[in-house]
Amino acid sequence: MISIQPGAVSEQAGWLQLRLELWPDCPPQEHLAEIRQMLAEPQRYGCWLAHGTDGVAVGLAEAALRHDYVNGTDSSPVVFLEGIYVAPEYRRQGIAQRLIEQVSQWGRQAGCVEIASDTSLDNLPSQTLHHALGFEETERVVYFKKRL
Repeated sequence: MISIQPGAVSEQAGWLQLRLELWPDCPPQEHLAEIRQMLAEPQRYGCWLAHGTDGVAVGLAEAALRHDYVNGTDSSPVVFLEGIYVAPEYRRQGIAQRLIEQVSQWGRQAGCVEIASDTSLDNLPSQTLHHALGFEETERVVYFKKRL
């Protein structure tokens, strides 16, 4: 049986491991700093961890309340899914859906009527997951820059 609980200080090791799997290019110390920031600002950030029967963290969802403009939305604040991850051996069991339900409930309690997210154009597995979770695509963007 999988349980879903809010992220807590005591779970930083499992939380960190999941973040390292989701965002492997980010250094561990940066992940830990972001975890501390989320825990310090519960009115702005939410995180939920899915645990297996052995108590090991096997999935996570992180969200933020955004009051600025969020592409493709019409309201404010918007609950923004910053990251979602389920360990490969636990996928296709409904864990991501249960995590999204927690994020959505948190957003509704904060007065949100929309949930938004993003992913890169080349991240087809993430796009497939978002569609499976009920998200609809709103736009595609390519960013540019030029040195001055």
